[in-house]
This record gives sequence, C-alpha cells and structure tokens, in this order.
Amino acid sequence: MQPIISNKEEKDKRVSLDTLNRVGLCFCDIDDKWKLVIDPDNVFWSLIRKDKDFNSVVEKKILPLYGEVKGKLDKQMQEFRFGTNLTSVYINPTDRCNADCLYCYVPSATRKTGSQMSEEQLEYVLRKSTEYFEKRIQDSKTKPVVIFHASEPLLVKDIVFKSISDFSDSFHFGIQTNAIALEKQDVEFLKEHRVSVGISLDSPDQRTNDFLRKTMSNHGTFSKVMQVIDWFDGYTGLNVLSTVTTHNVEQLPELVDFLAERNIKSVLLNPVRCTRRDILPLRPDKNTLLRYFIQAVEKAIESSKSSKKIIIANFSNIVLGIIAPLGRRLMCDITPCGGGRCFVTVTAKGDFLPCGEFVSLDEFVGGNIFNSTIQDAIDSNAFNKVRSRVVERIKECDTCLFRNICGAPCPAEVYSLAKNLYEISPYCEFYKELIKYAFKLIAEDRAKYVLREEALKDKNLEYEYSLIK
Repeated sequence: MQPIISNKEEKDKRVSLDTLNRVGLCFCDIDDKWKLVIDPDNVFWSLIRKDKDFNSVVEKKILPLYGEVKGKLDKQMQEFRFGTNLTSVYINPTDRCNADCLYCYVPSATRKTGSQMSEEQLEYVLRKSTEYFEKRIQDSKTKPVVIFHASEPLLVKDIVFKSISDFSDSFHFGIQTNAIALEKQDVEFLKEHRVSVGISLDSPDQRTNDFLRKTMSNHGTFSKVMQVIDWFDGYTGLNVLSTVTTHNVEQLPELVDFLAERNIKSVLLNPVRCTRRDILPLRPDKNTLLRYFIQAVEKAIESSKSSKKIIIANFSNIVLGIIAPLGRRLMCDITPCGGGRCFVTVTAKGDFLPCGEFVSLDEFVGGNIFNSTIQDAIDSNAFNKVRSRVVERIKECDTCLFRNICGAPCPAEVYSLAKNLYEISPYCEFYKELIKYAFKLIAEDRAKYVLREEALKDKNLEYEYSLIK
C-alpha cells in the first residue's frame, strides 16, 4: 500500500514524507477526511484530518512522540508476536457430530464414525494439562482455559460435565456447541459453573439457517437454538457464532438486530473457512461481504447506543488490534497466529494440533497426549512450521501497512488450498478495507460502541500514545 500524492499536495508534503520514510513511518488515506500515519511493525499510529497542516502535525507532534516510544513498542510487539505463552487447551472429546452443516471442515466420515474419548481418557488429558500449567503459571488467580470443541462435544456431555465439576478449581471452561443436545437442566449446570458457551446460528430466517445447518436426520436447528437462547435468558457467558456464506451474507445486519432483541451480548460473524475445496462456492465475494459486514457493525452501534449492547467480537478484536495491540482476545489476527503458541488442540484420538482448523492435515500433528507431553508438541517440527509463518515471509503482506493488525489468517485455510503456508489470506482485501473502517470509527470516537464493557473500563486497553489531530 504505497502513498499516493496529488501534484497539489506533493510540494507541501515532500519534507514530511522524506522524514517519515527515513524513520520507518508510512501513511495512507482512511477516507476523504482522514489520513493515517503508522509504523506497520509496532502499530504506532496517528490520525490526521486532511484540513490540518500535515507538515506541522508530523514535525511537531508525531515525530517527537514516535522517537520517545518506538523502542518500547518494538519490544512489546516482538514479545507479543513471538512469545510462547500457552493459556488455553481446546479438547475435542469426540470426532462425531449430530449435525451435517453445509460448510463443515470436518470430513463427513469422521463426523459419523470418528473416535470418542472415554471418561478415563478425558480425565487423563485434563490431569496432564493441569500438570503442565501448574509448572508455568505462578499467579494463583490466573486460571488457564479449557474449551470443549470438536464436531459436537455434547454428544459426550456426561463426561464433559463431570470434567467441569471435577476440575473447576483448575480451569475456566468453555464449550462450543450446535445446541442440538442441550436440555434445560444442562443450561442451568453451565450457568451455575460459569462456563463460557458459544452456540451456532447462521440466520434470523429459519429457512436460511436450516438450509445451512441441518441435523444428521435432516432437520433444521433453528427452533432448538431459539429454545436454548430463551433458556440462557441473557446469560453474559453466552455468545453466538455465525458462519458467513453466500447464503446469509446479506442477512448480517438483520441478524445483529435479531440477536440484540434476544439479549445476546456477543456474536462472531466468521467468513467461511474453505479448508475443503468443495466449500469454495460458499465464499462470499469481498465487496458484498464488506458491505453487509459494515452494515452489521453499524446496526450493533445503533443497538449499543440504546440499552441493548451487542458487539461483533471479531470486529472488536480488530479495533483492539489498533487501540490496544497487546490486548486482543482472538489470536487469529496476528502472525504467527496463536496456534501452537497460545493454544493447542487435543483431538479425540489424543493427537496434538496447533488449532482445530488443522483437522485432517496430518502433517501438522505434533504428537499424541497419550504418549508425549504438551511441551513435546510445542517443540515439535509440526508446530514450529505454523509458528514460522510470519507476514514478513508472505509476499504482499510484507509491505502491507496493516500486517500486524490483520495477521493474514488463516494458515490452515491457506495451506489447505495452496499446500503452502506462505500465501496471503483469501480475505486479504476484505481485511484491508475493514481495518480502514475501524480507523474511521476511532477517528469519529465511535469505537467505544463496538467494544465489551470490561474493555472500556480496563486502563490496560487504552492506547497510550493516541494522536488524533
């Protein structure tokens, strides 16, 4: 992304541009009102109104502050990107599923007849995880996180719930579920134990949702998910995950309204991951995705200005990547990504994967928990391959101004399609424009409406060096 300067601007800005380039700062237009000055390597940034004296702001405000903080920011970003600080373990207690979603990345045969953990095996996995974290986490107030994931973890809910009860002193727990197997007493159990719960819903329209998300017996999931949302009744630990495809992309704004009305506080609008080639036709085009995603964010802002606060969590993470780069919660938006570094996945067979997206990619298996350790997996060649994928080694990403805000996700998707980790994200242009939109919201002082309440109160999540002139 190279600066483009009109003839009229060229003379006035030449001195500042030469200075910016010399110290490692770049700039680009955000919209017709704002310019961005940024160091892509450490995410130091400043927004400058186009009606201001660009030279004056650069020379008197930006460069002095940048000179003071560059070293600190470089060090922080280096540690954030390359430190191995495992905080979470995703456990797939079963490979099987009671749903047959159109875009599922888990092979159909695996979902029907795959492996399942026994109670003893799951207990063993949790004990080994406990031992690992006890040696590394000294702060007794900090609990690591275990997320039950997979195809559908609640197919073995008895052993999952027993594990939550037995290990509640050792871990914070989360579950990602399609909600089909949930009963009212299950919801009460999850609320009582303060389990974070993600449930899947793709559309406010029952026909669309049930086309995308069917049970194995060919029934839709919409009615059941609505029942479960009612049971949770505004539970703050509940969030909704929606997979965005060609079939529901135009419904995103309506979906946000629909969920806000039902007291849902957080939704993830995840563009479909095409880790299987036959899913490619479901990928929405960049312009359509961008248009409706931004409309969805605007709907969330409208709702959040009222008493119905709802955030789009993956967009909030982009905003955090700008205003508090070290405070982002989702570790997909950085390179190397969090897979095999901040979290690992243990499959139903006990195999270690950097992330669940690598299911069926055997070359990324980093050992097996039943005959090796978590540390062995982290040190494995398979995990090192993923940690070696950095934007500096990806053509186009290496010169992108937003390379440490976006992170070129997802390595599993890229590898599945290209058999090469060092390709740009298929959603590259979408992310670029979405990041520009995020900067625009920040300039307009509207970022507060897209962040969680706790983030707004956390002084550690304020950008120390904000310059908006």
